[in-house]
Amino acid sequence: MSHERRQMDKDIHFFWDDLNLAQKFSVAELQRFGYDLLFVRHIANGSMAVLASGSKVAAIDIEGQIDIEPKVVLRH
Repeated sequence: MSHERRQMDKDIHFFWDDLNLAQKFSVAELQRFGYDLLFVRHIANGSMAVLASGSKVAAIDIEGQIDIEPKVVLRH
């Protein structure tokens, strides 16, 4: 179990490095409400951070704007 936890922490830190400062502030804000950073998707105009809390999903654009109803499809 601890190996899985270490792998997850490593992945989060890897994704953290892909965020700009505005996105990091927004991720930190959502983490206060129980959201976890899942991944960073690279798109044409930059990158988008995707977070989840239970069944709720949120996305953060390149400018740090939070979208709590993003059009993101998560694969399970």
